[in-house]
Amino acid sequence: MRVGVPCETAFGENRVAVTDKSVAQLRRLGYDVVVEQGAGLKAGFTDAAYQAAGAATVARADAWGADIVLRVGTPDTEEFALLSPQATLIGFLDPRFNTEIVARCAAAGITALSMDMIPRTSRAQSMDALSSMANISGYRAVVEAVHAFGRFLGGQVTAAGKVPPANVFIVGTGVAGLAAIGVAGNLGAVVRATDVRPETAEQVESMGAVFVAAATTERDQGVSADGYAKETSADYNARAAMLYAEQVKWADIVVTTAAIPGKPSPKLITAEMVATMAPGSVIVDLAATGGGNCELTEPGVSYVTANGVAIIGYTDMASRLAGQSSQLYARNVANLVALMTPHSDGQLQVDFDDDIIRTATITKAGEVTFPPPPVQVSVAPSAAVSPVPTPAPAPTPESPPAKPPRPWLLDVAIVAVLSVGLTYLLSFAPAPVLGSLAVFALATVAGYYVVWNVTSALHTPLMSLSNAISGIIIVGAMTQLASPSWPIRILAVLAVVVATVNVVGGFVVTNRMVSMFKRA
Repeated sequence: MRVGVPCETAFGENRVAVTDKSVAQLRRLGYDVVVEQGAGLKAGFTDAAYQAAGAATVARADAWGADIVLRVGTPDTEEFALLSPQATLIGFLDPRFNTEIVARCAAAGITALSMDMIPRTSRAQSMDALSSMANISGYRAVVEAVHAFGRFLGGQVTAAGKVPPANVFIVGTGVAGLAAIGVAGNLGAVVRATDVRPETAEQVESMGAVFVAAATTERDQGVSADGYAKETSADYNARAAMLYAEQVKWADIVVTTAAIPGKPSPKLITAEMVATMAPGSVIVDLAATGGGNCELTEPGVSYVTANGVAIIGYTDMASRLAGQSSQLYARNVANLVALMTPHSDGQLQVDFDDDIIRTATITKAGEVTFPPPPVQVSVAPSAAVSPVPTPAPAPTPESPPAKPPRPWLLDVAIVAVLSVGLTYLLSFAPAPVLGSLAVFALATVAGYYVVWNVTSALHTPLMSLSNAISGIIIVGAMTQLASPSWPIRILAVLAVVVATVNVVGGFVVTNRMVSMFKRA
């Protein structure tokens, strides 16, 4: 079968569905690949690169007439007419919003798979193009915000004065939100983030940001069974509005990413909230495709409000990093084609027993298959069960009475006797012995407090230090092996043996720890 890659014709679309590297992957699956001339130029992929990878560069009609057409955006009417009967179309078709696309694919008699319908399951991660593009959009959102902000994000102390760090507020901590948090944090900003899903707080905090939440009850959680956020209750929305008003007023930059698949983007930032922001502040609305999270967002437009707040509503964030986004998207598409080519024989199989393929398919040979059956990707809370009465615990026999504490006078007497005895022995000891005992006592006390207070995370580095000390002990003991005194010789031999065992054991354990981080 032949795979065709046509040019993207939508305004502002710079991506391409296949790169030179993914051409090689498709050819290994047994497909012939044809690319429309100039299809990858906007993303930095030349026709010569495709030809070197084994693809043929062809005219537009030949690319659209292939058995399998790989696309980024939705075809227009003219492009639909170029599709051959029984062809397979793969791309971002967006059937949740674009209700006409399903009927048009069915009328054309084609099999159509939408990349935005890939379920968010563990097995589908390598094909999840929405997450790939969201990651790039989150990164680009901060870049756009910095450009409009016109100042440093990180604080600096210069000869001209002190520059405070910028305050960044992220609404929604999905893939795009986490990417924005990472970029803003790396640039030195003070970052706060919120989400209707409280379980994302740990991810936010692990990236150095502060998670601020409005939800306080279990029913506020907005996680649906398909892995996306769901609509929240009116009570939560009221408390969230208070949170947004407070954080938006604090922030220099606001990045909103909240979206619900198949529905308009929720309005979270009102005009009144924007009015409280300082002049020069920036709002980047990544939900602009669905209408935007900000009440003042104009999809596809960037402008400045009357009070000096820049509102960026670009709908092509991923396309603004066309080279990187094309690489990731091409990899996602190639992985989906690989899943549908189990025998690597160049024959595409639309197997509805596979939940990934079934969910992504909106029409099959002209038959409408959208919407797909739901795919459970997150564990729903288990239903409440009636408490089972437990038998009363059997009476336990009375424990014997605790022993009375030892009289403190006995402890004082023991310490006094030991002190007198040690003083008596030391009074007859030679002067060199007294010096050695003093060093030994001080070393014991210092070593006890140093080692005892070391956290368990540092035990392995501490073992390396112990090896070094044991090596010194070995050297010192070996200098005493030639002593004329047999007791000294015996002690020296014991010291060498014990210290050697400690060194060897330390190296064995350290080697096992290091081997855990080696690649297989």
